[in-house]
Amino acid sequence: MKRRDNTKDTKDTKMEINLDLPTLYNYYIENGSITCGLSAEQSYFTLNNKQITIISGAIHYFRVPQEYWRDRLKKMRAAGLNAIETYVPWNLHEPQPGVFDFGYGGSDFEKFLDISKFLRTAQEEDLLVIVRPGPYICSEWEFGGLPSWLLREKDMKIRTSDKTFMEHVKRYFTALLEILSEFQFTKGGPIIAFQIENEYGNTKEEDKPIDTDYLKKLKELMISKGIVELLFTSDTPSNGNWGSLPNTLITANFQTKPDVELNLLQEYQPDKPLMVMEYWTGWFDHWTEKHHTRTVKEFSDVYESILKFPASVNMYMFHGGTSWGFMNGANLDDDDGTYQPDTNSYDYDALLNEAGDYTDKYYSVQKLNEKYNDVKTLLPLPPPVTVKVAYDEIKITEQLTINELINNAEHHIKKHNLLPMEMLPINNNTGQSYGYIVYRKKNLTIPCNSYLKIEGKVCDTVMVLIDGKLKTKLLQTQADLDKFGYWKLENGLLNLGDKVYNNATLDIIVENSGRVNYGKLHQFNQKKGLWQGNVSINGVNLCDWEMIPLEFKTNWVQNLKGWHIPRFENGPAIYKGILKITRVSNDSYIYMGAWTKGIVIVNGFVLSRYLKFGPQQTIYLPGPFLKDGDNEILIFEHFIPTTTINFVANPIYANTA
Repeated sequence: MKRRDNTKDTKDTKMEINLDLPTLYNYYIENGSITCGLSAEQSYFTLNNKQITIISGAIHYFRVPQEYWRDRLKKMRAAGLNAIETYVPWNLHEPQPGVFDFGYGGSDFEKFLDISKFLRTAQEEDLLVIVRPGPYICSEWEFGGLPSWLLREKDMKIRTSDKTFMEHVKRYFTALLEILSEFQFTKGGPIIAFQIENEYGNTKEEDKPIDTDYLKKLKELMISKGIVELLFTSDTPSNGNWGSLPNTLITANFQTKPDVELNLLQEYQPDKPLMVMEYWTGWFDHWTEKHHTRTVKEFSDVYESILKFPASVNMYMFHGGTSWGFMNGANLDDDDGTYQPDTNSYDYDALLNEAGDYTDKYYSVQKLNEKYNDVKTLLPLPPPVTVKVAYDEIKITEQLTINELINNAEHHIKKHNLLPMEMLPINNNTGQSYGYIVYRKKNLTIPCNSYLKIEGKVCDTVMVLIDGKLKTKLLQTQADLDKFGYWKLENGLLNLGDKVYNNATLDIIVENSGRVNYGKLHQFNQKKGLWQGNVSINGVNLCDWEMIPLEFKTNWVQNLKGWHIPRFENGPAIYKGILKITRVSNDSYIYMGAWTKGIVIVNGFVLSRYLKFGPQQTIYLPGPFLKDGDNEILIFEHFIPTTTINFVANPIYANTA
């Protein structure tokens, strides 16, 4: 296999290592003695009774291949950071109630979830850690990190002191905090602080107070489970001080106007140290938007103002990584409530890009940290850039039609009425979380020029087929997203054509494009599939459905049967190509510009969604996901297939705003 690479040397920063300097841990823990942790009892932070300015960056272990954790952490330390910050995703760590995966639970994400190993690696790389365990994390992550099975609880209020919700939180925190408590700084570990929930002030509505009892209960729960390090909340000061608690440090989230935000923060808590918990280094992308970028000067000017204020800072994101598989979140537009799914790339225009490469922002921060941090400790040289290659084009060699894919399904559930994904009696009766669901109705007589109506809105995209043939319009222009088959249209009507169908099978395939991760509390009713009303043909409601979940779990994907020579017909189908590797696997990008919409699966793991309108046109493919020999690359295409799979060595964005 021939490959072209884009290997570059790291930028010459003329760094020299002063071996006479102490490590960070040696500086703050002289003679191995720890008497106290991070303190905010004065106008500045102290750690083990020594003054500290926290210079931190956000990195999410669950968005980075485990094999690259050390590389990314070393790069962060080399930039002069003394801490890193991470969220903890409840939905991955407890995929079913009482079933946990912390790196050894057997889920598809198992290798991403060894949080103990991540924390040990951070400490080995001479970094302190700030943990934001949730239970809600936002993070442009599916449902803000909340498990979808919570939606099965009738009348339960998420992110409140609701008794049922808190029972679920307590079970999860009991398991999680048992692990995290052993990594606290005062126990010899790296964790110096914990967040209580996340931006809770943003849940406030004009006529409703926030549930401060919820924050109190979370704080009490954390303390009862052995958490002794500094606790804090975080919100944007100019949005108000709603999400705070008495006697708990308040931190700030913002991107611009640092003086305004920090002065407000100082008003809220005089004589306390100032900490920017989220200084937004860039921004995230929704599908069909322009790829967000921010100039180095704009970013650096605000960063320098924070350090000069003076305040401690956590850069969100320092390294964004990837929202693998179905894990992207979504927003509801502030103006009209329109659903806005996020891309899988979480590049964020951050200091390290999606693949962990240096950007000009990185070098700017490196210089500013050297200038403003008075505590000098031993820093490593920045590691070299990982090699990126463009593998040779490969051909699609096999296919399964949508009917053949459905025939491979594990569950065919018959119910009188439509059910949303979450209410299906599967996964130990916890429902379907991610992927697609097929609503099938057999033995139909459909006259010519019949109309199918779906009441309410689909959640979130729909393909309609009769006898395996696509009846919805091919997705060809961005304007098509405003029409039948997508989240914007309510009470959609579809003309089924001028043909008469006897004994026909109707399939309505619905995709969960990502649950909303941010907003007011009422916006977290995020059931997926068809559930907002009836489905009818010519005004006659259909009932007695067969519901078929397509979750695309790794074990199922790897055991699909019936592959055959591809026919490349329009409509949903899954296609296979083989990438042969005979030496070391390198990072690459799969270029999806010739395809339309769907998902890409590599060696059984769902890598990413794709949409031809961008802005994300390439899918990051880490080398550790590949193996020596044959690598199966599957593409589940909704509309128009092509005959090859292509690779590039650099990311490509289509600016479509």
